[in-house]
Amino acid sequence: MKVLVIGSGLGGLLSAAWLSRAGHEVDVFERLPITGGRFTNIEYKGFHLSTGALHMIPHGPTGPLGTLLKDVGVGVQIVRADPMAIIRIPIEKDATDYAHGFRDIDFHDFRKRFSLLNKIKLAILITTTRMFPPKRGSMAEWCSKNLKEDWALRIADSFCGWALSLKAKDVPAAEVFEIIENMYRYSGSGIPLGGCKSVTDALIDVISSCGGKIHTSSEVSRIIIEDQKAVGIIADGKEYRGNIVISDIGHIETSRLYDTNVVTEDTKKYLTSIKELKPSAGVKICLSSNEPLIGHAGVLLTPYARRVNGINEVTNIDPSLAPPGKHLTMAHQCVEWENLDSLEEEIDLGLSDLSEIFAGRDYEVLLIQSYSGEWPVNRSSSGTDLTNRTPIDGLYVVGDGAKGKGGIEVDGIALGVRNAMKDILNQGN
Repeated sequence: MKVLVIGSGLGGLLSAAWLSRAGHEVDVFERLPITGGRFTNIEYKGFHLSTGALHMIPHGPTGPLGTLLKDVGVGVQIVRADPMAIIRIPIEKDATDYAHGFRDIDFHDFRKRFSLLNKIKLAILITTTRMFPPKRGSMAEWCSKNLKEDWALRIADSFCGWALSLKAKDVPAAEVFEIIENMYRYSGSGIPLGGCKSVTDALIDVISSCGGKIHTSSEVSRIIIEDQKAVGIIADGKEYRGNIVISDIGHIETSRLYDTNVVTEDTKKYLTSIKELKPSAGVKICLSSNEPLIGHAGVLLTPYARRVNGINEVTNIDPSLAPPGKHLTMAHQCVEWENLDSLEEEIDLGLSDLSEIFAGRDYEVLLIQSYSGEWPVNRSSSGTDLTNRTPIDGLYVVGDGAKGKGGIEVDGIALGVRNAMKDILNQGN
């Protein structure tokens, strides 16, 4: 079987590696001169900064991505982060920022901030929700209905902002509970030694060793459709024929690469669905310091910051991501859709947060990266992902526009890829 893959982001490379290992002929087409998309490294002042996702795998070595990498023969070492996460709270009970000091509590102890009544309610709700997840409503609505405390929404916003680049009001409660379930199932996050690039480079090695080809600086301008089936692509004016086309550029951009004269009910529903998709947006601020700012490799959640949702410091596990004697700390904040036109103000608020969070500490702002539009955090915001299938036979979508249920970021991509590979292989039988 001949497979044509559009895009060399994590989803495209995982798919190409899987199918190459299964003995299929694979060609990958990437419009940029580099591979990896938003899951590789860029070198800056001796630091290895990530192009998109942070140098973290949310569910660690035993999660969906870690498992899929092993399945395709990638031996990248993923070191478990310990602690999983720490929550930074103000010292003063009624404070709403970090200006007057703070203390850190373990993520597992977040219940301690609730009243006794809500502690009891939460214990009951967690048990019942596992058996009967909410069918409708956002995570913010769930918090308001069941707990009615400021702390509940703060921690939900911080967690969703860090993990999904969304506010709790923009994420279905069912999706959040599935994600939390996976967090405990897989025992927390991990750091891939060598950063994101170590993963995508290893996938390229697998593809190449199995005879697959990677075409960089090669933009696909058209998906060829015949009798409602994808039969090839046109890249840089040249036609390539194949049995399967896999797109790693999301449902919206993929749909712009083809047209069809046959409009079925499935096609109408699909086109309506993709019009409703909203990419999630965010800002990442990279810091350099001579001494650790956090002191561990887990996530530091910041529910009392104005914009920053969480921070991590990967050099506590992998010092090679920074020059000798330096540390790399990265802060992430979601950007709400209504604030995309005031991105500079959002960044200023994030920088102000960091000055409070790290008050009295010596650090340098290395780089500020924003993710929106054609280079978003996720092409489909979590909880709104469509399936990997399209109305066109033989055309599939993978990547952050078609994540699997309950998967955070790159682990969601891995879940989606596994679903797509099962479907493709079943179609071939």
